[in-house]
Amino acid sequence: MGNMKLYGLRISYYTGKMEGYLRYKEIPYEFVVLNRKLMARLKAETGAAQMPAIELPDGRFMTDTTPMIAWFEDQYPDTPVIPRDPILRFISFLIEDYAEEWLWRPAMHYRWSYKPDRLHLARKIVDELMADEPQPAFLKRAFIRRRQHVEYVKKDGVDANSWDHVESIYLDTLDRLEAIFANRPFLLGNRPTLGDFGFFASMFRHFSQDPTASDIMRLRAPGVFAWQARLWNTRASTAPDSEMSELPEDMDSLLADIGGGYLPYLNANARAWQQGQDQFAPVIQGVQYPAMPVSQYRVWCLEQLQRRAREVPASQQRKLKETLSARGCWSALFAVSEPASRYDEGDHVPFKGRKVHYQNRRS
Repeated sequence: MGNMKLYGLRISYYTGKMEGYLRYKEIPYEFVVLNRKLMARLKAETGAAQMPAIELPDGRFMTDTTPMIAWFEDQYPDTPVIPRDPILRFISFLIEDYAEEWLWRPAMHYRWSYKPDRLHLARKIVDELMADEPQPAFLKRAFIRRRQHVEYVKKDGVDANSWDHVESIYLDTLDRLEAIFANRPFLLGNRPTLGDFGFFASMFRHFSQDPTASDIMRLRAPGVFAWQARLWNTRASTAPDSEMSELPEDMDSLLADIGGGYLPYLNANARAWQQGQDQFAPVIQGVQYPAMPVSQYRVWCLEQLQRRAREVPASQQRKLKETLSARGCWSALFAVSEPASRYDEGDHVPFKGRKVHYQNRRS
């Protein structure tokens, strides 16, 4: 394929996920640090000012990490990260979606709610993304601190009432993963799968590096801290070409979190979308969240999960239903029967960006 360009920032949630995948698959790339001028170019090329983006040697541009990984898996099928077993394949997609979308809120919260973190990260963003902006650095840093806290914390459902619940998502996830990595190096065996890269988005560039969250991880879950470094350093050419045939029991708590928290959130968001609302205020696991923007993209996430579940062969549908029902996921997955996101109606992703109703999730 030749060298391609990966556009992003070294502190970016989804850029870290994509870079980790490319390193694992040993796909050559050139990392290009974004600035405001390049962001404008990406918006013109893809339809969305979001990162990461990839420019292929033939000039095509790609965005959205999950469809990008699926495309690269077709191009580089050896040592796949998407399991071959139909049930584990679906569960891997489910875990990946949960990991990157549900952990977004606590990742932003820890980064921008705590003073040491926002001081540190505002400086890094200004030094990378805004280096070409001719304003005093202290003004740029103050602008970033204000903007990020308002857009990614206050407007995304974090207030005094939801604060503890948002943090519990991170803390509980650490506990679940710590137990899993005590038994094996990766989520589903001896080599990474899609779910590992889903968790890598938040765990690598946010939780393992931002001051407050990193202190928590090192003390509470050193096995998770070791896992994210292990994933960064693992290569497909030397990884075992073997897969698990059954879902391990130590995944039950993680799947219960998905069924009890994330899927009800997706359903509430999808219902609000269907009703034409711009905002919704869900109750998640007994906690009342404040009004937050409706996300068209996350309606599409629910739609895609339902589609993937239906694609499991008929001979294994009963087993899939029993597996998910036992962990509280099946009924929650299909609580909204027709999400109707109207996102990517022509099935163009990852090659043609879509204008997302709520776009601030991608950074």
